[in-house]
Amino acid sequence: MKNERHLLLMRFSALGDVAMTVPVVHTLATTYPDLRITMMSRAFARPFFENMAPNVSFMAADFKKEHQGWGGLRRLYRQLRQQDFTDVADLHDVLRTKYLRMRMVCDGMRVRHIDKHRRLRKKLTSRQRKERIELPSSFQNYADVLTALGYPVSPSFRSIYGNGAGDLHLLPTAIGNKKEGEKWMGIAPFAAHRGKIYPLDKMEKVIEAFQKHHPRVRIFLFGGGDKEKNILDGWCQRFSTCTNASAVLGGLTRELILMSNLDVMLSMDSANAHLASLTGIRVVSVWGATHPCAGFMAWNQQAEDAVQVELPCRPCSIYGNKPCHRHDFACMETLDPERITDRLMQVLEL
Repeated sequence: MKNERHLLLMRFSALGDVAMTVPVVHTLATTYPDLRITMMSRAFARPFFENMAPNVSFMAADFKKEHQGWGGLRRLYRQLRQQDFTDVADLHDVLRTKYLRMRMVCDGMRVRHIDKHRRLRKKLTSRQRKERIELPSSFQNYADVLTALGYPVSPSFRSIYGNGAGDLHLLPTAIGNKKEGEKWMGIAPFAAHRGKIYPLDKMEKVIEAFQKHHPRVRIFLFGGGDKEKNILDGWCQRFSTCTNASAVLGGLTRELILMSNLDVMLSMDSANAHLASLTGIRVVSVWGATHPCAGFMAWNQQAEDAVQVELPCRPCSIYGNKPCHRHDFACMETLDPERITDRLMQVLEL
């Protein structure tokens, strides 16, 4: 229709960042059912959006092949131009999206972009003049872009599965069904940077404590990559209560189904915390070089479930990718496994 509004949302970054758009996009779609919405991201994000409201569609950008380099970016713009977008929300604000939105402005589209609060982030992570300030959450930053375009939202999202959970019958038989009196816990021990990873020998002690004192807690391990798989397989050989879920499931869609059936997920400040949150379960998160006040706490999670050691140097970076100021990673090394175990037991009511 001639007066139909068609909104393009752009976010091309890592899995966790894209996952954080889901509560906002979900609310947008239900608040404005007559608004056509296209979410453009990398192909891995498709499972997040393919079962949303009928006014939401997904478009994949392939920066490794079809849309690689400036030539590929121009090709991507020509493809976008054919979609008759009226509004554009840049939820990323990087070189690629800046180029695309510049072209779109020239073509008469309404365009707004995210404010990442870079000045405040610099104060928060400063080594000499640190200011411990609470930054707006990523969810709020995304919502602010939509408000600027004339689509205010108040996210009320619960889960990608509505008020229920994913169907366990769709998973391999190795997962099975939850037995009476059994608790299911997920553990995602890895992250992209060392400053966000709890020492693996200490994480073993967390698992060991549950196997020894709470053998009715079944533990599902999450992590990809050959090195990670070898570590998780080793834990499964040592601890009979453990299952390497990522190896058994072999894909994001199935992992989300299993997560939705967990009683709790233990995760670093990483994508798995956000994935689990999208399924409506409780997440106990471990924080080291980064800090929840930077705005990356997972959706609808509780502050008391963020386990951390308060040090004056924290956070030393927003994403955990900077060298440790102390050179000893005290933020993780001094965190006692019992603190994590105790928090998990409180959540599981053990």
